[in-house]
Amino acid sequence: MSGIAVAGTRGQCETRRSRGGGASWWTLLRAWVTGLTVLAGMVVPLAAATPAAAQDNTFAYVTNDSSGTVSVIDTATNTVTATIPVGTAPQGVALTPDGTRVYVTNSGSDTVSVIDTSTNTVTATVPVGVGPRGVAVGGSVYVTNAGSDTVSVIDTSSNTVTATIPVGDFPQGVGVSPDTVYVTNSNSDTVSVIDTSTNTVTATIPVGGFPLGVAVALVGGANVYVTNSNSDTVSVIDSATNTVTATVPVGDLPQGVAVTPDTSRVYVTNAASDTVSVIDTSTNTVTATIPVGDLPVGVAVGSVPLTSQTPTTLTLKVEERRGHVVLKATLTAGGQPLEGKAIEFTTDSTSLCTDTTDSRGQATCEVPRGQDNKACYTATFAGDDTHGPSTATVHTEADHGGPHPSTKAIDHSSIHVLTQATAASPGLPTARHGR
Repeated sequence: MSGIAVAGTRGQCETRRSRGGGASWWTLLRAWVTGLTVLAGMVVPLAAATPAAAQDNTFAYVTNDSSGTVSVIDTATNTVTATIPVGTAPQGVALTPDGTRVYVTNSGSDTVSVIDTSTNTVTATVPVGVGPRGVAVGGSVYVTNAGSDTVSVIDTSSNTVTATIPVGDFPQGVGVSPDTVYVTNSNSDTVSVIDTSTNTVTATIPVGGFPLGVAVALVGGANVYVTNSNSDTVSVIDSATNTVTATVPVGDLPQGVAVTPDTSRVYVTNAASDTVSVIDTSTNTVTATIPVGDLPVGVAVGSVPLTSQTPTTLTLKVEERRGHVVLKATLTAGGQPLEGKAIEFTTDSTSLCTDTTDSRGQATCEVPRGQDNKACYTATFAGDDTHGPSTATVHTEADHGGPHPSTKAIDHSSIHVLTQATAASPGLPTARHGR
């Protein structure tokens, strides 16, 4: 029996609104706790103007309620790379700060599955309360048990429950800060504040109707964001005073909520509007509403270590040929040429063309020579799953009517570049191999 079925037997169905013309309230509610979490690889941009590329080693973990599985999606290719059997009716999902484990609540089997992200296998199954829903990871793992009106505290070193904390009626969402846990009590219209040092409730905060999602901003402030599904609002809680300082109108039936790493924005999924609201945290106003797919639910963001990438070296030569400038780039790894890699050629941040390296690791771009013989040309390899990115820049100067390159190869293979090689724009010179 799922946690939702337990709630239904408690006579709460008649007290909450249903949405006409779409999924029922309980279908939407069940969908909310079927969560999604993203493991984002850390990146370092070269410049603010550099276009963002798909991040390597980035995965989404999605719980599939009816099939009792978790899908692992490689976000670089948007393909499912693994399907992991877990418990019955999996719903909430969260990851450890180091990205090595994922915790999944199984509402139908009253357990939590622990997934090793390196092998995509379940390494432990932890019994918890009745109808577990939300899950969050801090110093410990905190699980809301909607059917028990409790929170289970799991020790990550032993994967055992070390405490069970009574909270409000039908707890669901859970968020953590270094010393505090916040739990939404949907049928109480409140948020319980738990002191992690004592595992006791130290405050109960009234919020909007049927609160579901909760997210904590950990940088540059101390605010907690709660989605109120029956009020179509987000409550902003000041964690220093445990009071609601703002109420932000959003879309219809808000459920999931996530804060960006720099805490400048909050993203809210509106299940019955099929939209996402973007809240500016400096003003607590909605600055954008994004149409998405059917029945959007919650999302959480975290980081995992990047996989080891082989360093690459990119060199660039500039030659003059019949009124044209020919750019020749060579890409190697460990002294060996790399074939089939996209190289983007630019000048002064303007894209010139893109070419693919041949068997010698060479890519070529031919462009008309400008009136000014002084120019800076850059070749960029954005990197991939196995090879690190690198760039090379050449500065040319006029000397007796012809450009003579002063070559400077710059190896950025130790960082992940937010640069993606793109096809040459219409009207720009096309790349060709100079054989």
